[in-house]
Amino acid sequence: MIQDKDLLLKDLCARLPHNVRVSIPELQQDQTFTLIGVTQSYIIVEKDNGARFNVPLNIDFKPYLRTMSSMTEEELFEVQDIIGKGVEIHDSFISIIDSSINSFSYLELQAIFEWFNAHHFDYLGLIEKNLALDCTELHIYD
Repeated sequence: MIQDKDLLLKDLCARLPHNVRVSIPELQQDQTFTLIGVTQSYIIVEKDNGARFNVPLNIDFKPYLRTMSSMTEEELFEVQDIIGKGVEIHDSFISIIDSSINSFSYLELQAIFEWFNAHHFDYLGLIEKNLALDCTELHIYD
């Protein structure tokens, strides 16, 4: 369980610049909060009205993320622009379909993960591990 929380916190740190939304049922059931900070003891969230809260790590909270399978064709084209044409993404796997591309550079991989974070995709399987909520149909980030 501690490993799961560590995985979640590492993931959230990478998403900080991208206004990831979180659910905190104990704080308020029907509202989402924007994550604005992560410490060793708590996360810092903000309500839409600007009010901020320090939420201890022992309180249940989950980010809203999109499944990899929810990627649109337009978004796939954006990923292809980053790493070159000839790739597909299925169930969290990047498949090379162009035999002239056989590797990715470190900078390309870094750009891909930054893009995944900015678009709130769950590339670590946090939804499956019940550490995040699937927001694909909720339009949280519209």
